[in-house]
Amino acid sequence: MGLKVELKPGERIILGESVVTNGDQRTRLVIEGEAPILREKDIMTPETADTPCKRVYLIVQLMYLSRDPSQHHDTYFRLVKEIIAAAPSTSGYFDRINNQILTGNNYKALKEAQSLIEYEKDLLANA
Repeated sequence: MGLKVELKPGERIILGESVVTNGDQRTRLVIEGEAPILREKDIMTPETADTPCKRVYLIVQLMYLSRDPSQHHDTYFRLVKEIIAAAPSTSGYFDRINNQILTGNNYKALKEAQSLIEYEKDLLANA
């Protein structure tokens, strides 16, 4: 059985390397196969990646959607090094993200990166 996705009117998803935009009615899709899928609410754009941890999320997203995730590794690990140098308390988050990336679970790495963004919000609020 495939993945069931319900889309609101006008909602978009990324399916593989394509953007699918729903029409003017609620729609239910059943997707079978191995293509990466991201709902609109989980999509980060370069314009909205306005903090270091959001940029990490964007790079992990690119890894998840890419046919060759390794092409983003250098950028990712450079940014991780910079963030940990500035905020050592983020290292546990990066341990979890790195573990998912190294085991090929880029979707789970993306979810871990969402937790990192929440932590960053707390850090910035208390700075």
